[in-house]
Amino acid sequence: MHASQLDPDCLQPSAAAPTPALRRLTVGVVGPGRVGSALLEQLRAARERLRREQHIDLHLRVVADSRRMWLDSDDDALNARHGGAQIWRPSSLDDVAACLHGAPGAVIVDCSASETVAARYADWLTAGLHVVTPNKLAPSGPLPHWRALQDLARTQRVQLRYEATVGAGLPVVQTLRDLLDTGDELVALEGMLSGTLAWLCDAYDGQRPFSALVREAHERGYTEPDPRADLDGLDVARKLVILARESGRGLSLDDVSVQSLVPDALRHVDREHFMDHLHLLDDPMAALHAKATAEGAVLRHIGHLDADGRARVGLVALPAEHGFAQARGADNIVQFHTRRYADTPLRVQGPGAGPDVTAGGVFTDLLRVAAEARA
Repeated sequence: MHASQLDPDCLQPSAAAPTPALRRLTVGVVGPGRVGSALLEQLRAARERLRREQHIDLHLRVVADSRRMWLDSDDDALNARHGGAQIWRPSSLDDVAACLHGAPGAVIVDCSASETVAARYADWLTAGLHVVTPNKLAPSGPLPHWRALQDLARTQRVQLRYEATVGAGLPVVQTLRDLLDTGDELVALEGMLSGTLAWLCDAYDGQRPFSALVREAHERGYTEPDPRADLDGLDVARKLVILARESGRGLSLDDVSVQSLVPDALRHVDREHFMDHLHLLDDPMAALHAKATAEGAVLRHIGHLDADGRARVGLVALPAEHGFAQARGADNIVQFHTRRYADTPLRVQGPGAGPDVTAGGVFTDLLRVAAEARA
């Protein structure tokens, strides 16, 4: 067609697409510890980009720890200073919820590891608040209570998101959910579900005392404040329970067989006593390492859920050519054996420890809340 035959209207500049309206996300953070502080820094750094590129208006309204809190804290620092320029008030979970109630896109982020905070989820969901958390206590707690929370979120049309409870920033829960939502069926899974124990197993060569590596992991922020929360295997057991429940299995912590790396003499002492006596971990680990080495194997800490619903957690000696044996550093690996992925399991792998990656997983859930609220 000759240019003179073109419709004149086609030659006119098209009208610019309307700019999407800003979507407000009003956030309250409970637990500004290592993960919470990393999240707050990530929110601060991303705020202008989110506004410009995703049209999300991020408003940090309240930050609270166990003793103190501040409200309407959306200043330029965005919690860059704890106890600095801000005026703190006595902490109150009631006040946290009241400050967010009725605000557009109101989300409470629980970055604590507190049972007291987790016990408030039902109240917050009932009040119409979204809840995002890396706190494993609720999703791995009593099964009737967890199911009631999920039902409550659906009834109230709010979101309850917990991606960072498993795999830190890795999309482990979402991957499993996507498989199931598209009609696949989980047969079994196994994984290195503790970044802390993955790092310890990879770093331990029998030359340096295991206790020295535990201290180093603690200093790097890989462990919980009390390293026994990692070494006793219960943290991995909780993650296994969360994934099992996501697949429709009614698993509870009591159903998981757990091997603890904490000697009996150190299980019930205070944290300071435990840290002073870490050397008691050395001989048992040295013996296990020597046995594995003699067999041409390496030690890895594995959580396993089999096709019959049996679950176990503990150290396993794996041949050097095994995929898990090749993992380095604090990597988490989860392998899903499903009806579709029967011959070769679907694997999710990446860093599984550290405040920054865990905070990134929480941040991802926040963005999912904003996306679904917009839909």
